[in-house]
Formats: sequence, structure tokens, C-alpha cells
Amino acid sequence: MPSNATLRRQRTLGGALGVIVLGFALTYHFFPRLFHVDPTQTPRRSMSMGAAVPTSALQPERVSAINELNAGPPLALAPAEVIAAHSSRNANLPKQLSADPPAVQALLVRASKALHAGQLVGDANSAAALFAQALTDKPDSRLAAQGLFDVRARLVAEIDQDIALGDADAAADLIDALRTLPDAADDVAQLEASLKTLVKVRPMLARAAGLLQQGKVDQPRGESALDMYREVQQLDPQNAVAEQGIFQVQRAVLDRALAAVAQNDFAGADRELAEAQTIRPGSQQMLDVHKRVDDMREQRANGVLAQARSALDAGNIELARKLAMQARAIDPALAGLTDFDEQLTNARLYASYKPGQVFSDRYIDLPGKTPAMLVIPTGSFQMGASADEDDHIDAELPQHTVNISKGFAMARTAVTVGEFREFVRASGYVPDSVKLGGSSVYDERSGALRDDSAATWQDDYAGHKADDKLPVVNISWNDAKAYADWLSQRTGKAYRLPSEAEFEYALRGGTTSRYWWGDGTPKSPVENLTGSGDRSHSGRRWSHAFRNYRDGYWGPAPVMSFAANPFGLYDINGNVSEWAQDCWHDSYIRAPNDGSAWLNPGCRAHVVRGGSWGSSPEQVNSAYRQGANGDVRSGRVGFRVVREL
Repeated sequence: MPSNATLRRQRTLGGALGVIVLGFALTYHFFPRLFHVDPTQTPRRSMSMGAAVPTSALQPERVSAINELNAGPPLALAPAEVIAAHSSRNANLPKQLSADPPAVQALLVRASKALHAGQLVGDANSAAALFAQALTDKPDSRLAAQGLFDVRARLVAEIDQDIALGDADAAADLIDALRTLPDAADDVAQLEASLKTLVKVRPMLARAAGLLQQGKVDQPRGESALDMYREVQQLDPQNAVAEQGIFQVQRAVLDRALAAVAQNDFAGADRELAEAQTIRPGSQQMLDVHKRVDDMREQRANGVLAQARSALDAGNIELARKLAMQARAIDPALAGLTDFDEQLTNARLYASYKPGQVFSDRYIDLPGKTPAMLVIPTGSFQMGASADEDDHIDAELPQHTVNISKGFAMARTAVTVGEFREFVRASGYVPDSVKLGGSSVYDERSGALRDDSAATWQDDYAGHKADDKLPVVNISWNDAKAYADWLSQRTGKAYRLPSEAEFEYALRGGTTSRYWWGDGTPKSPVENLTGSGDRSHSGRRWSHAFRNYRDGYWGPAPVMSFAANPFGLYDINGNVSEWAQDCWHDSYIRAPNDGSAWLNPGCRAHVVRGGSWGSSPEQVNSAYRQGANGDVRSGRVGFRVVREL
């Protein structure tokens, strides 16, 4: 068992060590510069929003530490105990005493405990009073001076919070207490100015809150909660209550936008969103509601567009158009609207086909289908020849504008022998070449057409048996019309011969030149024409033909042997001339300008359009026209059909 002397020595040694440790801690806290720590680098909080006020350039690691302390919501909006705890991080008194006299050390310990407990001012046991007493007892006590500095900093922080929260009375009481501390004059002046502002804006905030409850959120202009909150912000830019009030104003406006969407009033919702954007541009709640509205807009617009598609599928074009307009009003940028507009246009103009589309109708009462039909686009053109053209004829005048406002489909080629044979076999129709006997066919010996009483529609241009791929010739206008009528009966669709205007419009294919390929001799074979390089079986040549042109045929060629015109039609201005629906008129005076056929009851002569294998260059001109009696049959004339859409 140790002796009493040993125990006394141990106790003395332990006490000395404790005093040394406590002194070290106090020295670190109140004289940090001895350890290369600058207490002036501690950031001070601003009045209301907790922004750090820099005092000097900071080292990177110091900035990181301060940023960590300042993270999170504004300190001014936190509870007082949170602020006290936050401030105490920078105001912890050391756990060991310095070399101050024991009485002063006792005062410092009590003062430290009062500071940690938040007993800053008010009585003799407050931190301010105890640190002041210690400083009186030992005027050079740096620990006491630092303690008063910490008390002042804590008071400033609490006053900042009271002002931010609008508690003017509490702030005034604490300012009075702050005024008793040394070196507090600058802080008192700043805080009194802030308190004065608070006293001024507090009734304004109360009025703004009342307007908000009355529903006068942003209207009427000049007398709304929004106007009042903005007035407060002009006086006190950092006022947290005003900032929160403006947040609530924007929330109310965004709620109106959502309510408008619920009523399918997307235009109203857009107006409210635009108003909300002016209140707090780019706020998170603004972005969230905007996305919700956009999602609901797209969903609603897609629903309406789906209804429009159903209406279009059912053939109700007008309803589909109205629904498409509704979808566009809801969401002008909706994906699929452009495609649907095209479908709607095609449905209105082309019976849901597309310009340039090729199709065939199947027969409804027997096997088979129609010739391939090509959808011709709508448009306008100058029909006939210009009076300034040297080689025009009177029948091509006057040149006039024709508007093709309704789409139609035209056979891609002239009707073939095989197609006409199917008609005759299925219908029992007797063509005029059989009923009336014969046709005009080419005579190789004379180089001209001659009447052949034995020639029929089954023969070619020279009276010999024709291949099924050749265009049918030796056909009268009556035969051509009978074929078109038969197609209508077999399909339930409206087939007919093309009007003269439709034929010229389709022949030109959007061009304005003399021929659809240009103004002169083609550079390559484009149609079955009279070329100076062509020869008959016996070596005949054309006396008047396209110079330096050769297509290799003397007489009709199988259909589609040459190029298509710009609209996609084959043999439209070569191979064989073709019957049109119109009655013959020797000029265009009083001619229709809407593309319809010019008909007269009981007329016998009809129009023939387009060049043939035996036509001179003048007769291949896009404006050239001629007439013939409806019962005329020729080895140079065939036909093609049109289907109304």
C-alpha cells in the first residue's frame, strides 16, 4: 500500500498535468494564431438568409469546411437551438484553464457553460456578464475578450433570425442587450436599420397574407398579394417571408393552370404557365407543373387524334378534319399531325390515295382487276397553245387556265389488246370493228392508211393479229366508252374516258414546254414517235419526222416500252393517239375551266388527243388536238381510262 507521501506526490503530479492540458486547450481556443489558425476567417452569417460574409482570402481546405457548415436551408429559417448549436461550433471554450488567476478561471468556466446553454445576456449569471467580470478582474485576459466576441456574434445571429422571421419585439430587446457589449456599435447600427425595415414591411406582409387568403393572388394588378410581396422585396431584398409568399403566389397560379387542364382548356393553362414564369422564372415547381401540363396535353391531343383517325377510316372526312383541328389547338407540336394532315388531304382530294400511287380495283362479281391506275395530283395549267407560237392552229386557242381541284386516277398505259379481250369475252360486247365491219390500217405498199373491212380490234395497226401486250387499236369512241362503263359495273367505282383537259394536264405532267420532255427532239428514246432514223419492213422512212431520232418501231410498241412522263404515265404522247370524253369543238371559246368534259347532247364527233407512232412533230405538240366521229376506227387510235376518286 503506497504511503501518504506517495499519494500526495501522485495527486500533485495529476493535478499539474490536468492544469497543463486545460491550459493548452484554452490557449488553442483563445490564441489560435499560435497554432497557425486565424479566427477572423470564421464566416459571419447575413441577416436573414445565412449567406457567408467573407473577410479575407481562404485556403481551399478552409473554404470546403465553411461550405460544409453552410450547406442546407438558410440558417435564418432554422429553430433558435439549431442556430445556437451551429454558432457553438465556433465558440467552444477550452476544457483546460490558462495561467489566469483561479478566480478568473472560475469565471471563464461559468461563462463558457452559460454561453453553451444560450444564456447570453440578461443577468449576473449570463455569459456576457461573467466574461465582462473576468475581463474586469484581469483586463489582459484574452480568453475573456474572445468570450465577449463570441457572445456578440451569437447575439447578432439571433437578432438576424428574429428579424428574418418578423419578430421585431424580440429583435429590439436583443439589440438593447447587444448595445451593452464592447465593440458592438457597427453591428447595432446595421441591425437597427434592418429592424427599422422590418417594422415598415411587417404590416405590408400582413396585408399580403390577407390578400393571399382572399384569393387576390396576382390580380387585380397593383392590389394583389404578388404586388405587395414584391414591394417588400424592394425594401428588403432578403426578406424570407416575402420570398415564401411569392412561392405561394406562384403555387396558386400553377394550380390554376392545372385546373384549366382539367377542363381541357389548354390555352388557358398556357396563359397561367406564362404568368407563373414571370413570377419565379425557372423554379422547380414551375418546371414540375409545366411537365405535368405538357404530358397531359400530349395525352389529350393523342386521344383526339385517335378519334380523328377513326373518323377518317369511317369515311367521315369533315369530322376527321374538325377533330384534327382540335388536336392541333391542344398541342400544335404533336407528333403525327403532319402525317395525318397529308392523309386528310389525300382523303379529300384522292380518296385516301396519294399522288403518284399506283393501284388496281378488283372486280366484285368475277375474277380479275382493272388496268393499273396512277393517281394524278391536283393543280392548274395553261391549256392550249399561245397565240405567239408560230405553228399553232385555231383549234388550240384561246389559251386558258384550267384548275384541277379534285384528284383523279388515270391508267398508266393505253388499254391493251389482252385487257380489251377480257372485256369482250366477259361482257359479250360486239365492238364496232366487228359490228360495222373493218378499220383503217397501215398499207406498207402505199405508206398510208387504207380501209380494211376485215380488220378488227384483234388486229394490229397493219391488220395482222395483234399481241396481247400491244395497245388495242381499231377501236371507236363507242367501244372505249363501253369498256369504261363495264369497269364501273364490275368494280362499283366510277370509270370513264378522260376529259380533254385532264388528258392535256396529265400529258404535260407539270411542264410548260412544247413536249413533256422539252422543246425539241428528245436526246434519248422517250416515246414511240416518227424518227428520221426509223425504217419500215420494206425500208420506208418518214418524210416529216423528228430529226436524228430513232426508237426502233414502225407501228405501235408494247406498252411501257419507253420512259414515263413526269407524272409517271407511259406512252401518253406517242405509240397511239387516244379518245377523250369531250365532244369536238373547233376552239376553246366558252370551254370549261375546271377540268370537266365539254359535252353537248347528241354530239357525234369527239376529241382525239396525244401523238401516235405515225404523227408528225407538230401533231405531237402537247397542245395539239383533233376530232373524229365516234364510230371511226383507226390503226393509230386507242384509248385509256380514268377513275374518279
